Amino acid sequence: MRSGTTAALGGFGAFFDPKAAGYRDPILVATTDGVGTKLKLAIAADKHDSIGIDLVAMCVNDLVVQGAEPLFFLDYFASGKLEVATGTAIIAGIAEGCRDAGCALIGGETAEMPGMYADGDYDLAGFAVGAVERGEAITGETVRDGDIILGLASSGVHSNGYSLVRRIVDASGLALEAPAPFARDRPLGEALLTPTRVYVRSCLAAARTGKVKALAHITGGGLVENVPRVLPPDLAARFDAGAWPFPPVFRWLMATGGVADAEMARVFNCGLGMIAVVAADDAAAIAAMLAAAGEQVHRVGRIVARPAGAPACAVDGMETAWRA
Repeated sequence: MRSGTTAALGGFGAFFDPKAAGYRDPILVATTDGVGTKLKLAIAADKHDSIGIDLVAMCVNDLVVQGAEPLFFLDYFASGKLEVATGTAIIAGIAEGCRDAGCALIGGETAEMPGMYADGDYDLAGFAVGAVERGEAITGETVRDGDIILGLASSGVHSNGYSLVRRIVDASGLALEAPAPFARDRPLGEALLTPTRVYVRSCLAAARTGKVKALAHITGGGLVENVPRVLPPDLAARFDAGAWPFPPVFRWLMATGGVADAEMARVFNCGLGMIAVVAADDAAAIAAMLAAAGEQVHRVGRIVARPAGAPACAVDGMETAWRA
C-alpha cells in the first residue's frame, strides 16, 4: 500500500494524507468511470479476470492527462446475487490495475440487489483521486501551431465502442470460443477482452519534465472528439493515418461491420490509446522517454491553426492506410 494511506479495510470511510505521500501544496483531481457494455462481453464469455483492470485504467488514465498522480481508488460492484468466483476475479483485476497505476485500493462497495439485475449480470463503477502540485497541472494552454502529436499505442479496443463491437460479433456468426480472425492463437472473446492499457507511469514521468503541453486519453468519441478537448479553440489536430500501425482487430471490425472510416475515428481509438502534444524541439526526447518506459510511440501528426468553421481534428489518409 502506498504512502499516505491510513485506513484499514472494513471501516465506513478511508483517510489519505497527501503530505505523507510527498506533496507540498497539492491540488486534488477526481474522476469516475465505468467499463460500459464491455461488461456484457465479459459476462457472455464468462471471463472476468481482466475487466477490473479496465475499470482502473479508465479512471487513472483520465487523471494522468492532467499531470496528476493517482493516489487512491474505490470501486462499486453491484449484482443481483454475488457469485463468489466472479467477484474474486473482478477484485483481483482491480488490485492488479491499481498496482500498475501505483495507487492504493482503499475500499469500495459490493451491493446485492435481487430483482435489479438478471442472473449473472453485474455492473461496475470506479472512482479515483489523484494529486498534482499547484501550478504544475497540464491544461493545454501552451499548445501552439506547429507542435507535434505523439501517439502511444493501445492494447486493443480498450473499453469504448463495445455496443458496436457486440453487434459486429453477432453479425459475423462467430462464437466467442472460436479463434479470433485477427489473432488466431486466441479465442475471439478473450482477444476482444484484452484490458485497457494503463499509461500512468510512463506519462507521469514525461509530464514531470515540464515538456508535455497536453495529453488526451482516447476513450468514447475516439480520436476526433477527445483530442480537441485539450486544445485551445483556435487550434486543430491534424493526423496522418499512415503514421502508425492500424491494429488487426480494428481492420477486422471495419471490414466485418462495414464501418466507415470517419465512424471508426469517432468511435474507436484506432490503435492510439493516449496522445501527447509537445514542441517540435522536444518531440524526440519525449518519444524516447516514453519508449524507454515501455510504450510504443509514433509521431502521428501536428497541431495547426484552425480557421473559423473548420473541424478541430482531422485524420488524413484513412481510406488508404486503414483499408490497404
